Amino acid sequence: MFSFKPTKPTFKCYLPPVQTDVKKTIEPPIKKLEPKLIQGEIVVNEVNFVRKCISAESSQDDLWGKLICTNFKVSFIPQDAPSKQKSQLSHLLLGEHDIPLTCLEQVVTANDTKGKKKVLGSNQKLKFNPTELILYCKDLRIIRFCFDEAGPESAKKVCLAIAHYSHPADLQLLFGFEYQGRRYHASKEHVNGSTPRGGLRTTIFDRPSDWDREIKRTGASEWRVCSINESFVISLSLPEYIVVPVSLADQDLKQYSIFFTDQRIPLWCWNHPNGSALVRMASINDPLQQRKIYQKVFTAITKSHPQRSEVVQCDLDKSLPNIQDIQIAFVKVRQICVIDPFEESEERWLSSIENSRWLEYVRAFLKHSADIVYYLDGKNASVILQEEEDRDLNCVVSSLVQLMLDPHYRSLVGFQSLVQKEWVMAGHRFLDRCNHLKKNEKEESPLFLLFLDCVWQMMNQYPAAFEFTEAYLTVLSDSMWIPLFSTFLFNSSQQRAQHLMDFAKTKAIPQGEEQTVYFPPVWDWSQQFSTKDQTLFNNPMYVGKGAACVQNGEVKTFRRTKQKNYSSTLRGMPGSLRNGLKIGEDTLTRRGSLVSELKPDFSPVKDESPSERFFRDWFSRAADQQGLLIPLLLPSHMALWKLYFLRWVPEACIAKGGPITAYHKLSQLVDEIEILQSQLRQYKGPSGAMPLPNPGRPLSGQRRMYFKATSPTPTDFLTSSFPFTPTGNLCRRSFQGTPISKFLNGAKIWLSTETLANDSL
Repeated sequence: MFSFKPTKPTFKCYLPPVQTDVKKTIEPPIKKLEPKLIQGEIVVNEVNFVRKCISAESSQDDLWGKLICTNFKVSFIPQDAPSKQKSQLSHLLLGEHDIPLTCLEQVVTANDTKGKKKVLGSNQKLKFNPTELILYCKDLRIIRFCFDEAGPESAKKVCLAIAHYSHPADLQLLFGFEYQGRRYHASKEHVNGSTPRGGLRTTIFDRPSDWDREIKRTGASEWRVCSINESFVISLSLPEYIVVPVSLADQDLKQYSIFFTDQRIPLWCWNHPNGSALVRMASINDPLQQRKIYQKVFTAITKSHPQRSEVVQCDLDKSLPNIQDIQIAFVKVRQICVIDPFEESEERWLSSIENSRWLEYVRAFLKHSADIVYYLDGKNASVILQEEEDRDLNCVVSSLVQLMLDPHYRSLVGFQSLVQKEWVMAGHRFLDRCNHLKKNEKEESPLFLLFLDCVWQMMNQYPAAFEFTEAYLTVLSDSMWIPLFSTFLFNSSQQRAQHLMDFAKTKAIPQGEEQTVYFPPVWDWSQQFSTKDQTLFNNPMYVGKGAACVQNGEVKTFRRTKQKNYSSTLRGMPGSLRNGLKIGEDTLTRRGSLVSELKPDFSPVKDESPSERFFRDWFSRAADQQGLLIPLLLPSHMALWKLYFLRWVPEACIAKGGPITAYHKLSQLVDEIEILQSQLRQYKGPSGAMPLPNPGRPLSGQRRMYFKATSPTPTDFLTSSFPFTPTGNLCRRSFQGTPISKFLNGAKIWLSTETLANDSL
């Protein structure tokens, strides 16, 4: 039976000694529980003698300490010193028990004795003294605190403070604006002058030279950088500089822009070595002008192709799930993985995952992207991706298409440049889709997470083709909820530029200073992690040629060998074979499974279409890790991204198991090989002598792997959740037979304010 009382000997263990100055000279000093604050951070409320629930089975492992709310985070400071064994990433700005306020999805208070509970919003009153605080986090953690021995008024105040500060009234109230202002001036006191672009290697695409380099890298000689949107005079959601066909004049573009949604004229994404182009654009509002403008745009894109090949238009709104569908699916899969007890049979659990439709939607986006690849690569045709606003589905598909076709984007720096180009600069509404201000749940949708899941599916199938790891993808998703970087805070380049200009004036930052210097993007990972921890992002199996597109001042272009044949699948052809499936519909099935008739092999079939033949030819050969990659797309090939969805679930955590075991061994092997290679390079002795390391240059400073061959790391702490830990991060335990039990276990969705409002107290 669960007990509210601590299992330690007596309560006085948690209280400071009674007195006096004389005793202080004899007894050890009492540990003062103080938070670690970063620049600009202040404590707004706190409460002592709080119990953080750790185990779902008993209170024996619970931690006692102080709960603090600052203007940046919720922080719990345990009374007892933490164990010295490092078993997870150490964040430089957040402690093990810290939660950024922007990461909070819901703040729920409860009084189990009185059977009351409430979801707290900003400026709300709490009519009962809470005995529990449950924090539902956007990174899927569920954190529970109990106020058994805490002062009731102090507990109430800290709960209200957390709720208030997690609902900022304005974007400028997000803590990043305070932090980066202070950080900038503090850094200026120690450094004379700024490093260009803040020392970033990732291309930001906020200036013409960035686009010029991308045009040159992809060989898009018939495209040019256009500056008609400078100062955002044409469209508030497009970047200031875009790439357009050489044959389209600026005056024509200005004339056409008024007919596009939000004046979003066609935007170039990428060029294939065969000359075909990938272009994205919004819908045309005026039906009378539609045909005329399409003809002008299509003609210009056709002229940009060396063979004057056809242009294919793909309307994503008609063939892919919308943002509401994706949000509903995510809520369901989150419910299954995190909220519901993890005790159902495997068959039933997997059926529930399938019924959520999350993996179905992941597969749909991958399939549609593979279809686009067929047109670009197999038919040498340029493709226009069309979406009503060109800011959601287009971001996912354009990114996946380039990831499949261009190995540059499968490197770490290349992937970050891809996200910067197709998401950040293209105007994805991160502020709305992440719901940072918690103002409109209808606009919230995990498009970026869905994209990362699609990337993970490809990594899972082609582990040697990507320079980065799933730990990197998971950390990148978590960074959306840390409001200290400019990448995920804004809806558009214009909104970012306006807010950062106002921010610079307010913080007395010199005019003309780089925005990436005074409010940096997330891509400088040294802001969050040590150099050693960043090595967890490096894939030991990567066989790429390196991520840099410019080496020694020379631009390296993406080329293919002539003898190789590349192919893909084609959507929209009746009865076409797509990765073993016969499907006759062009659109995503809205009910039931996508499973259809299964072809057991890739043998030739009668009346084979060109798309089927390309598809069969590609899969009949070994995949080129530095060429085109097409994912396997049967429903059975789609897997749940366990590191993301199950990392906090204790029941799903496998000690000394999971992918980390292979990663550990491979990292040590690669590290040993790189040591030997380094020794060979440093050797300058006579032929035949044993190579010796250069004592003047230690190898450790240059090593890329987290696990080293020369200093084996104890593996006792390795689990399938590594580099994360479920300990204390998922406590959904309820009390049998009480209202709180019904409250926690009875909800079939992430707790909603409406649901609770209708539940009588």
